[in-house]
Amino acid sequence: MKTIALLTDFGLSDNFAGVMKGVILKINSRLRLVDITHKVTAHDIAAAAFLLKGSYKYFPKGTIFLVVVDPGVGSKRRPIIIRSKNYLFVGPDNGALEPAACADGIREIVAIENKSYFLKPLSGTFHGRDIFAPVAAYLSKGKKPNVFGRPLNSLKQSGIPSPEVSKDILKGEVVYIDRFGNLVTNIDEALFKRFRRNSNRRFKIKIKDTKIDSLAGSYEAVRPGKPLAIFGSFGLLEISVNKDSAEKHFRAKRGLAVKILL
Repeated sequence: MKTIALLTDFGLSDNFAGVMKGVILKINSRLRLVDITHKVTAHDIAAAAFLLKGSYKYFPKGTIFLVVVDPGVGSKRRPIIIRSKNYLFVGPDNGALEPAACADGIREIVAIENKSYFLKPLSGTFHGRDIFAPVAAYLSKGKKPNVFGRPLNSLKQSGIPSPEVSKDILKGEVVYIDRFGNLVTNIDEALFKRFRRNSNRRFKIKIKDTKIDSLAGSYEAVRPGKPLAIFGSFGLLEISVNKDSAEKHFRAKRGLAVKILL
């Protein structure tokens, strides 16, 4: 039985996510539908890209990821299918699919052009219902990506920045803030170890005027209300505050610099 996993910015107060599921089930009722989240901040492509990359590898091989965070709906942006080593990704070519698909290894990119698979009449404001949901459903029934359109050889990048590394400074930034107010950076543990040259060299983690000189093993490693640095469940360096919000504590926004100093 195939799995389709949905990630959107539709929220739960409107009918959009439910209607997409209805479209899918009318085409193929013999599948599993999983909600990754429908609470991506409206139009936040970077957050969608981040969450998809942090989620895809926990799903069974063959899962179809249906991602609709689509501020360009109705414009000339391309609807696409990406076939990676283990998965299929369906959505607009706006950068949301790129990090996860690249991480798994892209094998094929196809433009969705075959209108015989679209719902009619085609809305200019709800391609999640009229294009992406039916295409994902037909893929779950065994249709190959190439029946939906021509092959492509390029893909829009997500725009999520990479850390900057110099001799004694590793400069990252906050790329995501979760609902607990934890500040998730773009510094992964492997890069951190390479930067320290796999040694026990002392370091400091600097965010605004605060310096943290150790990594915590859990949020409880410091007193309530105190900041800490930890490699969290995304495998990325996070700045957190025990039993409080680092977002509020630091008055932080995405893009805030986080530096590791040797």
